[in-house]
Amino acid sequence: MRKPESTDGAALHRLVGQCPPLDPNSVYCNLLQCTHFRETCVAAERDGELQGFISAYIVPGRPDTLFVWQVAVSPAGRGCGLASQMLEHILQRPACSGVTWLETTITSDNDASRGLFQRLARNRRADLEQILVFDRERHFKGAHDSEWLTRIGPLGAPAATSQQTEQPIKRRA
Repeated sequence: MRKPESTDGAALHRLVGQCPPLDPNSVYCNLLQCTHFRETCVAAERDGELQGFISAYIVPGRPDTLFVWQVAVSPAGRGCGLASQMLEHILQRPACSGVTWLETTITSDNDASRGLFQRLARNRRADLEQILVFDRERHFKGAHDSEWLTRIGPLGAPAATSQQTEQPIKRRA
């Protein structure tokens, strides 16, 4: 696991294409993720191939909040906890030393993403709250599923074991 480089942009674009339901961005956007946001993004490689990538950034005006934009894991990298390892890798970086909250948006049908962030909340002994932030009709004019803001925190230190009790999910529209 490492910070991304500008040369990762095209590989990131291909990786996102292998990871439905993720929305593809332009290669240019991926280049910006790999350069402007490299301190809060992570690239995971195996044998020279990009197996995973998380794009994230510190929310402007809220230095205690990391927003996770996308989590992509190649079919070959799935099933081994890579996404969780990448999240923890980012949270351990100096750029995230003041982060006590993590936010992301998730559609209701994205079970893998919901599970990932529920595990993070459980492992970090943090509350998880979901709030409807972008409505299918109001914001997407019916062209995209509603996005739920998932807010986790305050983040505790990682648990020594994953055998924690599940935290309740608070959901409001």
